[in-house]
Amino acid sequence: MQEAKEEVREEVKEEVKDKVEEEKKEEVSVKAEADKESQEQKIDEELKYWKNMALRYAAEVENLKKSFKREKEEYYKFALESVFKELLPAIDNLERALEAFSQSQNIEALKQGVELTLKSIIQALEKFGLTQFEPAIGEPFHPNFHEALSTEEHPEVPSGAITKVYQKGYKLHERVIRPALVCVSSGKSQEKSETQQKSEN
Repeated sequence: MQEAKEEVREEVKEEVKDKVEEEKKEEVSVKAEADKESQEQKIDEELKYWKNMALRYAAEVENLKKSFKREKEEYYKFALESVFKELLPAIDNLERALEAFSQSQNIEALKQGVELTLKSIIQALEKFGLTQFEPAIGEPFHPNFHEALSTEEHPEVPSGAITKVYQKGYKLHERVIRPALVCVSSGKSQEKSETQQKSEN
């Protein structure tokens, strides 16, 4: 009888032990599930945060683009304002000179006034980097700075050098925006006849 009781006790102990272990396992799995859910929730919240940040930055970038575009348009619209302000007094002076032509007989004074006005225009443009250049007679022809309109034989200027300047050239900050228009020497007529004679012989 005592042995039977002992056996029952052992069985009950085993059952209780199994139940406790099962409950522990369930508890662990419930806890793991809860941890997993809270982790997923954290990840979702983080994703939402970064998505909002990305949208905000995209909107800011778009606003910056629009702002830069507006500023660029404004800049191009009024970029030459200071140039024009510098040129306005010269225009006024030329208008006065035209009026004076109909009233004054002093041509020399009028000529001087126009020369001074031209000088003031050139000085105003030089402030903004525009400079005139005029090649010298006898200077070698340079295609980056000169444009040949014609050629001619010249007794003193060597072949390939400039004999006449039709129009001055202009540079803007060292970049040629209009080459000087020139006439280029094709050599001396005597040299030509000598080279022809040599080729015939």
